[in-house]
Amino acid sequence: MNGDTEVVERQVFTVPETARILGISRSTCYDAVKKGQLPVVVVGRRYLIPRVALERLLMEAAPKGVVPQAP
Repeated sequence: MNGDTEVVERQVFTVPETARILGISRSTCYDAVKKGQLPVVVVGRRYLIPRVALERLLMEAAPKGVVPQAP
């Protein structure tokens, strides 16, 4: 790759990162994961929230005519 640094857009977020994106506490975010309100991919003991799932969730929750910005 000619020495260029390829920037890869993150495809998953940790629970603390997702909490910051949503503006909620970590514990509220973990509760949402446990209740199935946030879709997750479990890798070992880590919960990872897929970007596409978070974007879909925000799109479905947005009032009509309002398009939320991608995280």
